[in-house]
Amino acid sequence: MKKDIHPENYRLVAFKDMSNDDVFITKSTANTSETLEFEGVEYPLVKMEISRTSHPFYTGKSKLIDTAGRIDKFKNKYAKFKK
Repeated sequence: MKKDIHPENYRLVAFKDMSNDDVFITKSTANTSETLEFEGVEYPLVKMEISRTSHPFYTGKSKLIDTAGRIDKFKNKYAKFKK
């Protein structure tokens, strides 16, 4: 193995899933300016949009979010090509 290629600044970091407010602590080198107090200890905070607690693959629940009728717009646009 090559020497001196891995970072040495690992520290405990809080990762927060913003969709369901789940927080988990793990070691990381991610840079962040925000902090979070979790179980009486202050950790650097990394915010995530999706994690294992909210991803449909892991939860078994799928969500269909149709913002601004995008599906209807698509169907109307390509309806003229139907036979």
